[in-house]
Amino acid sequence: VEIFFLCRNSETFLSSIIKTSQLIQSGSPKIYRLNAVTKITEGLKTVTVGTKNVNRLNRTILLLGETGTGKSTLIDLLVNYAMGVKWGDEVWFKIVEEKTTSQSKSQTSDVIMYQIFGFGGKTLPVSLTLVDTPGYGDNRDGRNDDIIAERLLKWFTSHGGVHKVDAVGLVLKASDNRLSDRLGYVFNSVASLFGANMEKNIFALLTHSDGGPPDNALTALADAQIKYAKDEQGEPVHFMFNNRQSTPRTGRYTEALKFAWDFSEDQMKRFMEVLNVTEAETLRTTVEVINQLNQLKECIINIQDKLKLIELKKTQIDQEKVLYIKCEEKMKANENYEEDVDEPYKDKEPIEGGSWWFFWVKGATSCRQCEETCHHKCTCTFLNGYYCRIFDDRGHCTVCTNKCEREHHVKEEWIYVPKTRKVRKTYEDIKKKYLEGLEGMEKHSSTLEQMQQEMEKLLEQEHEGLEKSLQHITRLESIALNV
Repeated sequence: VEIFFLCRNSETFLSSIIKTSQLIQSGSPKIYRLNAVTKITEGLKTVTVGTKNVNRLNRTILLLGETGTGKSTLIDLLVNYAMGVKWGDEVWFKIVEEKTTSQSKSQTSDVIMYQIFGFGGKTLPVSLTLVDTPGYGDNRDGRNDDIIAERLLKWFTSHGGVHKVDAVGLVLKASDNRLSDRLGYVFNSVASLFGANMEKNIFALLTHSDGGPPDNALTALADAQIKYAKDEQGEPVHFMFNNRQSTPRTGRYTEALKFAWDFSEDQMKRFMEVLNVTEAETLRTTVEVINQLNQLKECIINIQDKLKLIELKKTQIDQEKVLYIKCEEKMKANENYEEDVDEPYKDKEPIEGGSWWFFWVKGATSCRQCEETCHHKCTCTFLNGYYCRIFDDRGHCTVCTNKCEREHHVKEEWIYVPKTRKVRKTYEDIKKKYLEGLEGMEKHSSTLEQMQQEMEKLLEQEHEGLEKSLQHITRLESIALNV
């Protein structure tokens, strides 16, 4: 973008930026909206100012906080600091768009990445990438927060996304004396996405500061047991910012506003100095953490299905015992006997899903041999979930009972669900089962023994699922910041 080249003749750097920016408020300071390019792809929104220089070092900062904490102003402050804007310039630039109420409701799940390029080292020798999560805490339930976590994972794994993080900023007001349950959940849930080494890269960014000690906010973070960076003395690393940079400079408040400007500029300088000596964390561990969490979730679902089958099998055994005794008694009296009993089976239950052309959008991946659903919310776009993450390097499923090969799996708009159905049992049925047990199975002397073996097999599978879950938990404890 032309505004970011050094100006020719007598034009200054800022005046060239002003020429292509939109004046949104006159006075002192004059407020301009920067000329930025916005792209939105599958919920991933990118706002870019300038042209990327692949030879220039980039710093990536992820900002977390509830609506109303001043994240937008903090992002604008980072941009103006990078541009080298000073008090005497009497200008202020904005990059964050102020949303209307309707926009806030409809766009709360957008994760926004601001890319700040081309300022030629005016203040910083690096370019900036700022990742904002504006939707955290905007609704009354946690569903939107889960959506944002998924969007963050997309940024971490996509080709043009974020693959390292220099800092995670926990944004809250300096006067906050406690963290809401939602904010504590936000900080901890995002921290759980990162590896154990990420703690040194997490900083408290305290807004609306008057320059005094932020005891309230630091105590609130400590009470909520939030993990973030500590200095050599064990004190929490934090930076304070005032939100008055764009306030009109009139009358007796000008001196106070000048102090607020200088204070925030000094804090920003300290923040950048700390970033310069803090090693960035790659997100390879983060991706492994997410995969471990997803596999753990599928293991838990599989265990829950096994528990349902165990209960159903127990009921069937109890009913079979009663029926066997009755039939045995009636056999002695040469009477036929019939009775309805419950029999467990697997049914296919439709789910929401579908495909577009030759690519799947949503569906579930199931094993036809084991009659088990291995991945309930599979978003793999290839037919039959060929590249679904449940398959290991050998092409075997890591979830279904027999660890079947990929070819035995299908991706469809249904899942297997354990159910029961009424079947009519008679003495002849019991006798037939009894003879089959004698003739066909050396280890079983009766139908009840066969059912008991099935029960033991289910219990063994449940135990294996618990062991697998424990392995995932143990791995997460060793690599994740929060478990």
